[in-house]
Amino acid sequence: MSPSIALGSQTLSGEGKISKIKPVDLELVSQLTAQGRYEFSEHAERERLHDHFTVDEVKNVAINGELIEDYPEDPRGHSCLMLGWSKDGRPIHVVLTILPTNVVRFITVYEPTKPKWIDPWTRARKE
Repeated sequence: MSPSIALGSQTLSGEGKISKIKPVDLELVSQLTAQGRYEFSEHAERERLHDHFTVDEVKNVAINGELIEDYPEDPRGHSCLMLGWSKDGRPIHVVLTILPTNVVRFITVYEPTKPKWIDPWTRARKE
């Protein structure tokens, strides 16, 4: 699965191809999360606890965060990577999807760090 960059209603895939698949509906993600219609995968909960992020910090990423990557062909369902910030200023990455039941599922939660990330917005190139 290669990451994609959202371009309005089009997506530029990691291979440079333009797709007509729309990015995850961030307004719906925000609404559902604010309404309490979200859940954590076991993996996301483990990672959240490991990196010492609160549930409210993760929710804030879903409600107010910035779309970093879109994954329209994720086998778990169309998902995306969002960036937000913890109360103490650390970056938080949240990969999430909207389930068919209109529930936001947090797939993973982590603090982006080197060597995988140059900064919170930029993946390191694979050698």
